[in-house]
Amino acid sequence: MPNNPTGSGARRTDGDNLARVQFLTVAEVAAAMRVSKMTVYRLVHNGELPAVRVGRSFRVPEDAVHEYLRGSYFDAG
Repeated sequence: MPNNPTGSGARRTDGDNLARVQFLTVAEVAAAMRVSKMTVYRLVHNGELPAVRVGRSFRVPEDAVHEYLRGSYFDAG
């Protein structure tokens, strides 16, 4: 598998696992998280949310969204 020349920090996976990855658009991620699309773009550009660039668009692995949200829980007790 070739190296990632963009240095975007995206994780490399083997072909079998990649076939099972569900990708979401920025709009879908924003709707699921109930934030603006700009917030999702900031998370992607800051490296907090991994994404794949497809042409001029980003696609975010669904598992990455779940992982981000799990790590963002705040216990207010």
